[in-house]
Amino acid sequence: MTVEGTPCDITEGACVRLSTNESWLISGGRVEYGPVPITSGRPGYETPTGYFPVLHKVKDEWSRPYNAPMPYSTYFTNYGIAFHEGSLTDESHGCVHLSMDAATTYFESLQSGEQVQVVA
Repeated sequence: MTVEGTPCDITEGACVRLSTNESWLISGGRVEYGPVPITSGRPGYETPTGYFPVLHKVKDEWSRPYNAPMPYSTYFTNYGIAFHEGSLTDESHGCVHLSMDAATTYFESLQSGEQVQVVA
């Protein structure tokens, strides 16, 4: 059963729908925040789909491979995929870009161990 207004079935965490470039925060099985606009991975760097745990957060992160800032990073894979503030027009190298306000809200709201569900 999906959370009303989203394609996801998690009860705590973040939901991402790549096909519509949208994301939500979910708490207690209900939408707490969103939908907010996102951009995701460009061809060859697709954002992975599935269920992932929130692993850790870094407020002032810097991407060494891409020499770029990643403010308010909330990591959900062990190979560098995170929610963070970024362009809402340019696709990423796999991360989920959010506006500054949304990135701050995700960073403050998501806790280690909560789920991230990414659907196509």
